Amino acid sequence: MAEMQKTPNEENEKPRLKPIIEGAETLSLGISMVVAVLIGVGLGLGLKHLTGLTWTLWIGVAIGIAAAFLNVYKAYSKQYKAFEELAKERRYRVKDHLEDDDDDEDESAKNY
Repeated sequence: MAEMQKTPNEENEKPRLKPIIEGAETLSLGISMVVAVLIGVGLGLGLKHLTGLTWTLWIGVAIGIAAAFLNVYKAYSKQYKAFEELAKERRYRVKDHLEDDDDDEDESAKNY
């Protein structure tokens, strides 16, 4: 069977959305909250324009605020998961360090 070789164009071709997604992940939490609320307000204004009902603006605002809280929850969950991974490493275990410290103090203690 003939092995398919990639052309230089195929090797250099990367997903176009990947940098955008990575950039969105690195946005600070405050900016993402503001953007979520602004998108919700824009959605509400669009609903108001389409329906002619003023109260539909508040639906968009509520969706934006809910999205902002969801961003906070996702960021918290991600950080908590990273913390749990660190807590599993031996060098970061507090209990092990406390037990080691007790042993060291007994051996090096001076009797006055």
